[in-house]
Amino acid sequence: MDDGDVRYARSGELHIAYKIAGTGPPDVVLVPGLLDTIEGEAVHAPIARFTQRLSRFARVIRLDKRGTGLSDRLPPGDTPTVEARVDDVLAVMDAAQSQRAAVVGTADGGAVAIVLAASHPERVSALVLSATAARVAPAPDYPWGRSDEEYARLRTLIAERWGTGMVAPFFGGNDETRREFARLERLTGTPSAAQRMFDTMRATDVRSVLPMITAPTLIVHNVDHQVWPVEGARYLAEHIAGARLVELPGQPEVLGELPRDGPLFSELIEEFVTGSRRAAPTDRVLKTIVFTDIVGSTERLAAVGDRRWSELLDDYDTKVDAALERFRGQRVNWTGDGYFAAFDGAARAIECARTLVLEARRLGVDLRAGVHTGECEVRGDDYAGIAVHIGARVGAIAAPGEVLVTSTVRDLVAGSGLEFADRGVHALKGVPGEWQLLAVV
Repeated sequence: MDDGDVRYARSGELHIAYKIAGTGPPDVVLVPGLLDTIEGEAVHAPIARFTQRLSRFARVIRLDKRGTGLSDRLPPGDTPTVEARVDDVLAVMDAAQSQRAAVVGTADGGAVAIVLAASHPERVSALVLSATAARVAPAPDYPWGRSDEEYARLRTLIAERWGTGMVAPFFGGNDETRREFARLERLTGTPSAAQRMFDTMRATDVRSVLPMITAPTLIVHNVDHQVWPVEGARYLAEHIAGARLVELPGQPEVLGELPRDGPLFSELIEEFVTGSRRAAPTDRVLKTIVFTDIVGSTERLAAVGDRRWSELLDDYDTKVDAALERFRGQRVNWTGDGYFAAFDGAARAIECARTLVLEARRLGVDLRAGVHTGECEVRGDDYAGIAVHIGARVGAIAAPGEVLVTSTVRDLVAGSGLEFADRGVHALKGVPGEWQLLAVV
């Protein structure tokens, strides 16, 4: 399929626009950054050149993220999460009949590509990252990024000047490129939508996911990039096994690429995708683990008797099956009075756990749940590894009626609207270190 038409893939209730150029194999999927839209190639010639050069050796699949460009727009206050955007990429790949592709992530699309590669390694043949980072906000162990004061000024600038080419100075643009960036900003969305996207980008932290990536990885970065410090790219290279880092001089002048001394980004991608090593076997995968347990089950059994308790458990099993189907979870094991389930997305895992807590309460019992995201070893239909132990330990600490999560989970659901209450730092039995735990509000 290479007719240049815009098509739509169904992702949940939304339609996600995508377009294909060139023929494969291989397939290359471009995960859009903040200003990337399908119609951007008609506005900004370097974007069109970049896509055209990629299409000479691959089938290039481009998409507009939900809420932007030609994809369905979102209601006020609704911001795409990393998890939802991973779902959108997979929906587009399915619609385009792409079983496996090299995935290219830039800007806020980088975090999406990272989580996609870790959670669905069977779909990602190679990972390419550029002008992105695992985290945007600085932290004591990650001293790069914009301070809270700088970020507050940026939000004000977005409110006052979004749609006028406000990002052009970050690329050293002239008046003509400013006008092109202004159109790109308007194609992306409104100032309030842009602010929400920046807020989600700033709150997202995928550092914990990096060691789980098995796909061959290329990182390309301009050393003087004004938005994305080069230290963030170096951090990615240090924490993704076998990653190759290419540092380009200066700062980017455009989105896409212009003729320059040295290799073009498209040329680096072509060399890497067509001549790289094979991905490592996918026996380890990123999963969100949920452990549930009925509180006080022995006392409840004694109060209602064997027959009524058996009926109650049957009712509960039916609720569990319905919730797992609704939130696309996998029941891994039965744990006596609870379940061990696995999910591809952290937000869905939390919503499933919350649903089960409410359903259990309607049945007259209290449920507690623990949620953690981490690398799991695949053993047939089962999962093993330290992430599973952490999930079980967190579930054991949760109070009746509480869904308790690790800070890793909190960082992965930025922008979802979920709220958390800090439950302090805990030592988990048999697990190294201390863990910050939070209750879902």
